[in-house]
Parts: sequence; structure tokens; C-alpha cells
Amino acid sequence: MKTISALIAMILAGTFAACGHKPEAEVGEAPAGEVWLSAQQDKEAKPVMETVAECPVGGLVQTVGRLTFDDRRVSHIFSPLSGRVTRLLVDPGQRVKAGQTLALIDSPDMGSALSDAHKAEAALVAADQEFARQKELYEAHAGAKRDLEAAEANYRVAMAERDRAQQRAAMFYAPDSKGVSQGFLLKAPIAGEVIARTANPGTEVQGQYGGGSAVELFTIGEIDQLWLLADIYEIDLFRVKVGSPIQIQIAGYPENPIQARVEWISGALDPATRTAKLRCTIPNPKRLLKPEMFAQVSIQVEPGRALAVPRSSTVRLANQSFAFVDLGTRPDGTHRFERRPILVDEQTSGDRVPVKTGLKAGERIVTQGAMLLMGQG
Repeated sequence: MKTISALIAMILAGTFAACGHKPEAEVGEAPAGEVWLSAQQDKEAKPVMETVAECPVGGLVQTVGRLTFDDRRVSHIFSPLSGRVTRLLVDPGQRVKAGQTLALIDSPDMGSALSDAHKAEAALVAADQEFARQKELYEAHAGAKRDLEAAEANYRVAMAERDRAQQRAAMFYAPDSKGVSQGFLLKAPIAGEVIARTANPGTEVQGQYGGGSAVELFTIGEIDQLWLLADIYEIDLFRVKVGSPIQIQIAGYPENPIQARVEWISGALDPATRTAKLRCTIPNPKRLLKPEMFAQVSIQVEPGRALAVPRSSTVRLANQSFAFVDLGTRPDGTHRFERRPILVDEQTSGDRVPVKTGLKAGERIVTQGAMLLMGQG
């Protein structure tokens, strides 16, 4: 019986083959690399399609930046002399005038500078008197010309030393001091707000002129206007111009994007990062923005033209991008799509990405629903 059954099966199979029929399991199967949707599936999925064509791309250059002080409106204050802070006269947030005393510092260097100035003044008086005496003797034919010339030289040396000592003392804001004191007055070079203060009473400070590492004691300035500094990569540098519009998004205030324009682009690249610096000014009247905040920066540039597709039309699988190309509908209503590997420039900003290989102008691709088709493939 088994042998008879096998013969019957072989005869039936040969009959189907002669008539050109396929087994039921093979009907409706898509070839490799294609995805087929029945009429009902196509109606439910509703894939959105678009014809591939050239269009403007890359109208934005996106980067990151940070907020900084406007260099013209801020002063970082160090002590020029080594010593110990004995008194603080201003608090953070307080507004000060140019020349206002910020702190008192007890500094031996200050006493040395004042002492040198007074000793130089006394030496000049003595040299002046000696020069005058030798001049009188010479005019009375009672002194040698050599002595007169030596006295004049000593006088000029003393005058130069007096000027040097006074100018050094003047650097420490004490040009008119009548006595010798170690008290140094640290003053504000500009008017503004005390934004930061790191000094405390009793703190030992290293002077800028002492050869050590000086610590910033005060930061004075205005933050009602800040700078944004951003990095532009070499590949985008030729597209960004002075005057290009910028949109700035601060993480802490996502609902309030800031509009500005490029004011300056550095003339050289950073050799380590291969980027150029960009700067623009940001008004900050409410003082909500703070220096060193990070920002997302979008720079509007002139777009180029290229064969491009919407980002939503590309599907990434491993290291390869794919697009689904419309192959039309069969007589039975089955909609055919080809899953085609493509190469796109994903570094281009905007909603569309240029296509380097894989697609031709005039082909129709799926722009919405590509992920659904990827699951069907």
C-alpha cells in the first residue's frame, strides 16, 4: 500500500508541474529583497510615498556653544602683591565704582615699595644739593670740572631712581603716601557688579609680581550682555558668514529661543579640534542667563541643491541605510516594494539628507511607514 500511495503522489506532482501550477505555500511569496503587501495590508498601513528629486538641503549648520562674559565689560582682579587679606569691603552682588577699594591686604612688598620711593626721594635731594655746591665751586674757580661732572651724573642717576621708585609705588595705588605702610588697598579697575569673590579675611595671597601662581580674588563686570562662543567645523566654515542669523537654545529655557547674528569668526583654526571660533552678543536684561551655560546653536546658511530624501524615509540596520522603492501594484492588488541599500550624508542638518548612491531621480520611495515595511521584510 505504501508503494502505491507514493506512486500516486508522484503522478499528481507531475500533473501539477505539467499544468504550470505552484504549490499553495509558494503563492504570494515575495522574492528576496522585496516586500509585498496585500490590498488589505496596503490599505491598513497607508504608506506615504514621494518622488525622489533634487531640492535645497543643508540650510542649517548646527553646533554647540557656551555663554561667556563680554570681555569689554568684565575685570578679573588679582593682587599684584603677596600678603594677607585683613579686611573685605564689598560683598557679592554689590555694585562698585571704578577706583573703589575692595579689600585691604597687609603686604611687606607694599612697605618695601614705599620705602624705596622715600629713600630715592632723599637720595635725589642729596644729589641735587651736591650738584649745586660743585657748580658754585666751579664757577668760583675753586673746584675742578671733573667734580662738577661727577656730581651732575650722580644727580641724574638719583632722579632716574626716584622716578622708577615712584612709578612702582604708583602701580600699587600709593603715589602720594607720606609714610611707609604695609597696607595695600586693592581697588576696582572698572565700575560694575561684584559677580564673584574668592577672598576671605586671613587668606594668604600670592602676588602677580611675585613669580608664583596668583589666585583671582574678585570678578567685577556686567552680565546684562553676554557673548556666545561656538565652534564651527572646517567642513562648514565656508558656509558661515558674518551676519548669518543664529538661533540659540539654552537647556534651562527651552521655551525661549534666542535670535542673534554672527559678529565675528576667528581667522585661524584650533590645531587640536580643527574648528574655528564664532562669536555673537546676547542681550540679558533680566540676568537669567549666566556665564558658562551651554547652548545648542543653529546657524542659518545658504542651502545647496542635491538629490535628497526625507530623513524619515531611511531605515538604519547595523551599518547600512535602506529605503523602500515603490515597484507598483500587481493585478491582484498586491503592492510591491524593493528594500534597497543607499548611502546618505547623515552629517547634513535639516529634515532632508543628500543621497550619494542607491536612488535615482524620478523613483518613488516610502517616506512614512518604512519601519513597518522593514518588519515585514
